[in-house]
Amino acid sequence: MLNVMQKQPAQVSAPGASGDKLETRERPFIVMDDVTMTYGGRSGVVALKHFTLRVGKGEFAAIVGPSGCGKSTFLKLASGLRPPTAGGVIVGEREVAGPLKFVGMAFQNPVLLPWRTCLQNVMLPFEIVEPFKSRRRADKEIHKERAYQLLKTVGLAEAANRYPWQLSGGMQQRAALCRAIVHDPELMLLDEPFSALDAFTREELWDVLQALWTERAFTAVLVTHDLTEAVYLADTVHVLSDRPGRIIHTQHVDFPRPRNIRSRFAPEFVETVFELREKIAEARTETKK
Repeated sequence: MLNVMQKQPAQVSAPGASGDKLETRERPFIVMDDVTMTYGGRSGVVALKHFTLRVGKGEFAAIVGPSGCGKSTFLKLASGLRPPTAGGVIVGEREVAGPLKFVGMAFQNPVLLPWRTCLQNVMLPFEIVEPFKSRRRADKEIHKERAYQLLKTVGLAEAANRYPWQLSGGMQQRAALCRAIVHDPELMLLDEPFSALDAFTREELWDVLQALWTERAFTAVLVTHDLTEAVYLADTVHVLSDRPGRIIHTQHVDFPRPRNIRSRFAPEFVETVFELREKIAEARTETKK
């Protein structure tokens, strides 16, 4: 058991210490500096305040914290769906000034279109995202094959021509993940995508997501209430305070990949989850003072 979880050098390390892949992750892909986000004007709700964060290119980061702490607000800022009230947001070395085209998103609910088959749902980004949208007709068969191969990768090849109502919840969420990454986005934003699933299906999809991230090397940010999920999937876990949200703790997760079911029961893994739980408890206590 202990051999499974033997710690390796942190993935955020000295330049050149762990090869090209880790050097790449040291280059910030998401940069937020002293960001404040207020809804409803000056007298409205302050969701984030003095929020500062770095996510390296190709890194898998997780954001955890109590309900209402601004986790989903972070996703809106990172995707360009909302501008900050104050501070700067840079993604891919450019200041965010509007919705970004190179972002894939997966949500708590799969939100598949009921009148489209599983395969057709996965192909949706090719119809609405540039530059694929402009060449939709010319490359339709190429896109169709690409979507089908991705479904095959996650075990949904036989379900390609089924409609959402013919799929289980886990199958729908697999299809939603495929739709989010079929156009090879540089950034994947995940808003509690597994929270509505049963425990066994949820854990199975952790492995699916881990495999897709390993294969495609996109930058990923997962928002979740599940600390075990965060530690299992992420390189780095950021803990937010109660609203207005700010980062109060950053935990580097150095356990080797691929992680598996044995990983979750190793003492080091359990201890890391417990440490994060204590940090959230401390934040709640501090807020009540």
